[in-house]
Amino acid sequence: MDNNGFVKDTPWQTNGDSGLHEECGVFGMYDFDGGDVASTIYYGLFALQHRGQESCGIAVSETNGPKGKVTSYKGMGLVNEVFTQDNLEPMHGDIGVGHVRYSTAGASTRENAQPLVLNYVKGTLALAHNGNLINAMELRKDLEYTGAIFQTTIDSEVIAYHIARERLNSNSVEEAVGRACQKIKGAFALVVMSPRKLVGARDPYGFKPLCIGKRDNAYILASETCALDTIGAEYVRDVLPGEIVTITPEVGIQSDLSLALPKEARCIFEYIYFARPDSHIDGVSVYASRIKAGRFLAMDSPVDADLVVGVPESGNAAALGYSLQSGIPYGTAFVKNGYVGRTFIKPKQSSRESSVRVKLNVLKEAVDGKRIIMIDDSIVRGTTSDRIVKMLRDAGATEVHVRISSPPFLWPCYFGTDIPEREQLIAYNRSIEDIRKIIGADSLGYLGVERLEEMVGGLSICKGCFTGTYPMEPPKEDIRGDFER
Repeated sequence: MDNNGFVKDTPWQTNGDSGLHEECGVFGMYDFDGGDVASTIYYGLFALQHRGQESCGIAVSETNGPKGKVTSYKGMGLVNEVFTQDNLEPMHGDIGVGHVRYSTAGASTRENAQPLVLNYVKGTLALAHNGNLINAMELRKDLEYTGAIFQTTIDSEVIAYHIARERLNSNSVEEAVGRACQKIKGAFALVVMSPRKLVGARDPYGFKPLCIGKRDNAYILASETCALDTIGAEYVRDVLPGEIVTITPEVGIQSDLSLALPKEARCIFEYIYFARPDSHIDGVSVYASRIKAGRFLAMDSPVDADLVVGVPESGNAAALGYSLQSGIPYGTAFVKNGYVGRTFIKPKQSSRESSVRVKLNVLKEAVDGKRIIMIDDSIVRGTTSDRIVKMLRDAGATEVHVRISSPPFLWPCYFGTDIPEREQLIAYNRSIEDIRKIIGADSLGYLGVERLEEMVGGLSICKGCFTGTYPMEPPKEDIRGDFER
């Protein structure tokens, strides 16, 4: 997905670029009939590719084979670049986990690709994690001072170590996962494979999504329901915030809600941008949420114009909502090149200058001589919005009115969304009029913060990046070292 209100059209770039980035996608499967799961995990990851394009991996095991034998393969790049028939076919196993990654913590290297596979006294663990911990550095130092040697720079390895340690004094792997989850703070959706069990865990606030699916006699854990649809599985339910689920042939789905809290705080950006529009998260349609956001913009920031257009992809549904509410026709102004490979754009300013036109082109016939309302999902630094507005003007648009289907970013995110320090945010210490002038629009309107809960049907959400009020005390220093509070 590439909504260019900031350079999200290049989600493989480093933290130095101007884009908001996805976190990661996780997928797990256990076939009780003993069938191989690797190829299905591949297609599940393919459906979650939008959540991270930096690296990916799959780890599988045979529950009836030699205990502790895990076959894994991972690499840098897209799912269809990393995996081929040659490396998928030898991956035999009826239980497995997969991961697609964008680095919100830890460098972009093959060593940091997931799933992580650990061999320890009790056997093996394979773990895939989506999210960001706020106490990872502290936990890592504690482990290092007791002799732990880390192979990666990601907080997911801290989680894996703690699960392995807790397993030594626990009766089961799910008990060990539960004990480890009591120590970690922040956002996490985990899928853990042990020799005989598939375990899923979601942080007590429910920052990151995780759902359960079923296909024939196999159970699936996935970041989004679109992955279930892709593999022909039926949606069973969401893993609840603070819930640990254990999947085995003997019990099916076993639930532990001992971590649950009365307060929940889902990441609102799953609904605004991250998730695919055909996904449902905690019972709420992502597509319907974006339509609502567009309707609210039309109600709260109306403007007279000839055509409403969206910046692909996540601006499109909100643009349709604006059109439906306002009665102004909805149209297509941008043609997106879907074949630009991930290696095309390098993380340098000189490359970014051309990235917008390479990825998007304007349909002159659609906008020439017209007053345009352009809907985008957000603006972070604003370094791309001005270019898109200029592209519309160069194509003959007489007016360009920009509407954003989220509130202005005023604070960084500590929980897995790559929102930088305040000084780099265009809305920091600037009025909406200031921003309008910078991006060159005729008018600019944002979604009101008060509309966010309404947009997702009353679900409890995290609005920290808009309000500075976080569901838990943020760290003084982020694990990425990108900013300090």
